[in-house]
Amino acid sequence: MQRRTIITGTGSYLPSRKVANEEFVNHHFLDPTGQPLPQPGDEVVDKFLRITGIGERRYVTDDLVASDIAALAAEEAFRSSGTDRESLDYLIVAHNFGDIAADNRRSSFVPTLASRAKAKLGIRNPRTIAYDLPFGCPGWLQAVIQADYFLKSGDAQRALVIGAETLSRVSDWHDRDSMIYADGAGAAILEARETDEPIGILAHAARTDASEHAWLLRMETTCCPNGDDDALFLKMDGHKVYEYAVKTVPGVVEECLAKAGLSVAQVDKILIHQANAKMDEAIIKRLLRAHGIDRSVEELAPMTVGWLGNSSVATLPTLLDLLLKEGVDGHGLGAGDLCVFASVGAGMNVNALAYRVP
Repeated sequence: MQRRTIITGTGSYLPSRKVANEEFVNHHFLDPTGQPLPQPGDEVVDKFLRITGIGERRYVTDDLVASDIAALAAEEAFRSSGTDRESLDYLIVAHNFGDIAADNRRSSFVPTLASRAKAKLGIRNPRTIAYDLPFGCPGWLQAVIQADYFLKSGDAQRALVIGAETLSRVSDWHDRDSMIYADGAGAAILEARETDEPIGILAHAARTDASEHAWLLRMETTCCPNGDDDALFLKMDGHKVYEYAVKTVPGVVEECLAKAGLSVAQVDKILIHQANAKMDEAIIKRLLRAHGIDRSVEELAPMTVGWLGNSSVATLPTLLDLLLKEGVDGHGLGAGDLCVFASVGAGMNVNALAYRVP
């Protein structure tokens, strides 16, 4: 018998405010030097759609912050699993910007979002250890990796892992990259199980390339010459991020599968961070070509980025929740299926995890 980690419940919170690309047509977009883009707004938006595949995204309403939607996603995970919330050993919240109020765009990190979520969930057990994990967009998956170590060691029996972010509140509305970002939250409950079957989390891998790539995503002031000099916004070198991701992510997926004694050909589904549809497709195509596999990206990879945008740490748990409960574009997960999670983001960090559905 081996002690393995399985997912027993999932939940997500999709903000109610839908923001279509058309809402950006009249935005005053500027280049990094502060000069207006030469193209009219409709051309900027059309090109954005072609490059990213994003046609719509979700934003939270003004009354909500990240810890609120983290708790809402967790409540759904409790309902779907029937888990007693007081039985949790760990409550880990992955995020990057803390709570940011609509009327005060400054990050609040004390107390931690995990402690705030624990309080909002009404969990009184002092042995439910709550902490945050900032790791760029791969944060939720890295938190799952950490929880797996706790559970397999025998230190814990049950953990709740949440990813929550409100990127709309760190977006520079003069920067066309702001159209990528979205808000959302997703959660999963992990439990340890003694079994002889090779199920649950089978292996994982991760890397950080900071020496040359640490600043590809960063915080900077607005590109608007008349903007607030003190406010910081999320900025990125989009083309360099794309090149790094396409080059690096396939190797981490291969490393993960090799640890489990599995091959890319055995994978049923690839759950990839919903950053940019074109980038995700390029990553998966490179992985398949390297192994001579003649399968389409559409067959392997369910995608939500087109209508949910990029919500950073929330994309993977949200995708998983939707996939398990409703299906995504004809995709689903069933018992025995092998899926691989993969993510890439600020740091630059990359990780992957192999999971066999019980």
